Parts: sequence; C-alpha cells; structure tokens
Amino acid sequence: MTTRTTDSPASLYGVASLVLGLFGLAGAVFVGYVGIALPALCGALAVTFGALGLAKRLNRVQCAVGLVTGGLALAYPVFIVATFGG
Repeated sequence: MTTRTTDSPASLYGVASLVLGLFGLAGAVFVGYVGIALPALCGALAVTFGALGLAKRLNRVQCAVGLVTGGLALAYPVFIVATFGG
C-alpha cells in the first residue's frame, strides 16, 4: 500500500496570493510613502497566483481573497491618481 502525497509547489498558490495581496493592499494605502511600485508588483503577483490557483482548484478561498485584494492593490493607486491628479 503506497501513499502518495498531494503536496506540490502549486498547493502554495493560495497562500502566496493571499500574502502578496495583503502586502499590496497595505502598500496601496500608504502609496504616498512607499511609492507605486510595491503595490503594483505585489498586486500583479497576487492576481497571477490567485488565477493560477483557481485554475488548478487548490485552496480556492485563499486564491479568491488574494485575487480580490491584489486587484484592489492594483486599482486603488490608479483611482487616486485619476481622482486627484491634474
């Protein structure tokens, strides 16, 4: 009787997406201090990992939350610049 493990690097898409989405969203709130690069990079990676995780159907709740927070991290600085920019 052999037991196969289901652990793979793909099982970490949800965790990576969630953590990067939260870092990106926190960076987007403080975009005046940290710049736009941190929220953009973390948000883009969170969206990518979240979409990959949802496609593989692994940790779907974490991937969905990471996808949403990553999308907000990308959209918030754009919204601020569009609203208050000249």
